[in-house]
Amino acid sequence: MTSIPRTGRTTDDILAELEQRKAKDTRWREGRVFSLVYHVPGSAGEAHEKLMQRAHALYASTNLLNPMAFGSLKQMETDIIEMTGRLFHCSGAVGTVTSGGTESILCAVAAYRDRARRERPWVLRPELIVPTTIHPAFDKAAHYFGVKLVKVPIGDDLRADVPAMAKKISRRTIGLVASAPQYPHGVVDPIAELGELAQKHKLPLHVDACVGGFVLPWIEKLGRRVPRWDFRVPGVTSISADLHKFGYAAKGASVLIWRSIDAMRHQIFVATDFPGGIYASPTLIGTRPGGPIAAAWAALNSFGEQGYIELAKQALDAADRLRLGIEAIPGLALLGKGDATIVTYAALGMNVYAIADRMELRGWTLDRQHKPASIHLTVTANHGQIVDEYLADLRACVAEVRSDPSLAKSGSAPMYGMAAKMPIRGFVAAKVRKVMAEMYSRSGGVS
Repeated sequence: MTSIPRTGRTTDDILAELEQRKAKDTRWREGRVFSLVYHVPGSAGEAHEKLMQRAHALYASTNLLNPMAFGSLKQMETDIIEMTGRLFHCSGAVGTVTSGGTESILCAVAAYRDRARRERPWVLRPELIVPTTIHPAFDKAAHYFGVKLVKVPIGDDLRADVPAMAKKISRRTIGLVASAPQYPHGVVDPIAELGELAQKHKLPLHVDACVGGFVLPWIEKLGRRVPRWDFRVPGVTSISADLHKFGYAAKGASVLIWRSIDAMRHQIFVATDFPGGIYASPTLIGTRPGGPIAAAWAALNSFGEQGYIELAKQALDAADRLRLGIEAIPGLALLGKGDATIVTYAALGMNVYAIADRMELRGWTLDRQHKPASIHLTVTANHGQIVDEYLADLRACVAEVRSDPSLAKSGSAPMYGMAAKMPIRGFVAAKVRKVMAEMYSRSGGVS
């Protein structure tokens, strides 16, 4: 289809084609995908999915660009922020709902930059001090907003190295960043210590809790040890957390939470000389779709604390079983035990990317990592149903790769292996950019 049809098609015809088109997509309801979809298992999941669809549909045409026109939508955003603020131990917290973790991070970095412009205008080349495990959304934000990321290697425990980060602070530093947890290995950075460092140097500290924000509080309530990471740490200024991850909301919902309005005010953009009138926006995007906000509000109210605690328990149980099973497979090694439900493992004496290729032939969608080469699983409540099947397939795939080392030369394994070892990162970026450009060209696409 290369042009708009001359006459409109029927509803039944359109919906039938949509069903046909998605038939080959990954089977996410069956737990065959990790990190991309957060789904509630069983009949409860079916009911929750219907609730998300209905709540989203009720507000599908609304736009929070004008909160006075859609007061009910603004009240839902306020409710979400207040509930989240209390969850993060700051009853006076303020903030906004965004379209996702990347937008939350972009807004935070832009706000830190603008805060520095107003308070320290002599800083012409602003810098953020971050661990190397920080999410690439910070690289994107730095690229867009003219901020330099000073990346500091992590310690042997895979967490941010506080003394090393302290040594990098200079007159150009506009803030510190940490993760709860960091994505590659699922461990929480030493945020209490970083908070002390931030206060000592009178710097703001942002915590990226996009993955952990709506699961770490429940893990803590279940009695697991979780390092302090939220507003209980005095130095924490802002927190990003995704509702559409462990909040089990519909896609397109995250929050950026600030300790106070004094900290948040640098996030607000205002234009006063537009002939169309005064334009004000607290987020990166202008039009703010109401559907995701309404669905997120519905999710928080539907599950309640007890519902989220039960979902966290199911996810923890699945992650624990996966870790035990992976450790029992000769040739595999876990990377960090994790403070949340992220499971990461490497292969010893084998090509882990070849193992990933064999797993995908069996219907699994996996995330590949490098530095070191590894496979990453973000485990949710929905994965309790697949643990035994996953481990059985993993054992079989490890045996296949061990018995046939040539598998490392086929599939995606050579590409990932080369990219992981390539010393010239700019060359790798150029190659990836070319692939993406081809995908988005007129002749491109995904089959």
